[in-house]
Amino acid sequence: MKILLDECLPLDLRHSFPGHDAHSAQWAGLKGKKNGELLRIAELAGYDVLLTADQGMLKQQNLVGRKLSIIAVRSRTNQIEDLLPLVDPILKALTAIMPGQVVRIESSGDSEPDGHVA
Repeated sequence: MKILLDECLPLDLRHSFPGHDAHSAQWAGLKGKKNGELLRIAELAGYDVLLTADQGMLKQQNLVGRKLSIIAVRSRTNQIEDLLPLVDPILKALTAIMPGQVVRIESSGDSEPDGHVA
């Protein structure tokens, strides 16, 4: 699966997803792109999932009809030490996520599929 890490996440988190093609927004040339444009370009570039900590994106974007899915993580901070415990739930979500779906993963390790965001 091709994963794009939003720029609000640490660059080194991309190494936490063996077997997946994970890139940072900076590496993909998407740093500074606004949410709607980021989703459109990421989808055109063949990304399957956007991994983000930006909770506001979920309220602002409509994923109906999109191929791109979003996994939104929430932890105490966006530092890698706080995000690493979420890697296993993220990997689990990657095995079941459907196009256009949003999955939220909290620092408690619980994941919650939201379906399609309207």
